[in-house]
Amino acid sequence: MSVIAPSAPRRRVPVAACVCLLSFTAFWAAQRAAHVSMIDLMVYRAEGATVRAGGDLYALRATAAHLPTTYPPFAALLFTPLTLLDTAPLRALATAGNLALLLVFVRLSLKLVGHARGETVWWVAAPAVWCEPVWTTLRYGQVNLLLAVLVLWDLCRRPAGGHDRWTGAGLGLAAAVKLTPALFPVFLLATGVVAHLGGADGRPWLRHARGAATVFAAATLSAAAALPYDSWRFWTDMVFRAGRVGHAEETANQALRGVLARSLHTPDPGTLWAVCAAVTAAVGLATAVRAELRGRRAWAVCACAVTALLVSPVSWTHHWVWCVPVVLLLWTRGHRAPALGTLLVFCSYAPWWVPHGSGRPELRQGGVEFTLSALYGAAGALLLVLAWTSLPRPGQGVERVKPSRRSRTS
Repeated sequence: MSVIAPSAPRRRVPVAACVCLLSFTAFWAAQRAAHVSMIDLMVYRAEGATVRAGGDLYALRATAAHLPTTYPPFAALLFTPLTLLDTAPLRALATAGNLALLLVFVRLSLKLVGHARGETVWWVAAPAVWCEPVWTTLRYGQVNLLLAVLVLWDLCRRPAGGHDRWTGAGLGLAAAVKLTPALFPVFLLATGVVAHLGGADGRPWLRHARGAATVFAAATLSAAAALPYDSWRFWTDMVFRAGRVGHAEETANQALRGVLARSLHTPDPGTLWAVCAAVTAAVGLATAVRAELRGRRAWAVCACAVTALLVSPVSWTHHWVWCVPVVLLLWTRGHRAPALGTLLVFCSYAPWWVPHGSGRPELRQGGVEFTLSALYGAAGALLLVLAWTSLPRPGQGVERVKPSRRSRTS
């Protein structure tokens, strides 16, 4: 009786999974050796405890760093179960959860760019855990991977007819936890309006945006019912205080506002930042809408994500986990040099090479230091340029498509 050898693809999957497991194990050991505090996770836990105790959420100062509450009240409601665990098991659970979310995030990113081979998830996730945004997300116990998974899950779903009862749920929940993902429903709304004005059927995009807005409103109103005082304070006051999050010029702030603050040697770039952010938002959204209407959803999603990171008042380095789908997109679309350059930027830990910390040395940066502390923003700007220039022009053989018949290759 002959024994049939397993096919090559079947052999590759266990090998890839083992390599990924070894990488994750080494990562976990490195995190433990570094004695990471997971400081943001501790803030989330303190927020949940404040909600349970009926305290003033936005008067909270947690951990030895006296960090404030910065997320909407709905997020604090979700954090209440964190109080049921002691800090040691909570840190372990958060690390394991984020590693699992990284696998899902990589899987959805590959789906976004049209790559279907299963073992690739393992091969990509193995090194991805070591890139600075992912490393720092796990180091701090952040929610960035969860929010990115919610966004990609929503935008990668293709229900029959382009719409079902879950359409928009991921985007709405992500925006209710943290406001930055709210740009994605705006992108969908703009796409629907532009499609309608151009004589096409914009209703699928409008329905998607409406679904996200409905879920966001439901989550926000539920938080207002449970935490009326905190909700009033957040939406009428705290949401406008960008300075509560940290100094604009901090090297970890890779948003446009941080780049301007460091380049101008000022803690508040003021009106100039507002103008630059408005222009960037307009250009970024126009790029995303143009890509979407030409059936290039991967370009559209990455352009929208990068735009949100650039125009937000603060985008810490760990917010840039979107570098994973950006690199995959550039590589699979033949932009190999930009892909490798972007990968190098996000694996270099360059923002941490420059002086930072007490004394606010970022306000006195020289040319080399400024360049190193602006690389994430530069990579984001490069993505927007490539997204715009890589799209086919009307009449070059690519027609605008309806959402229900969108290109499989994005």
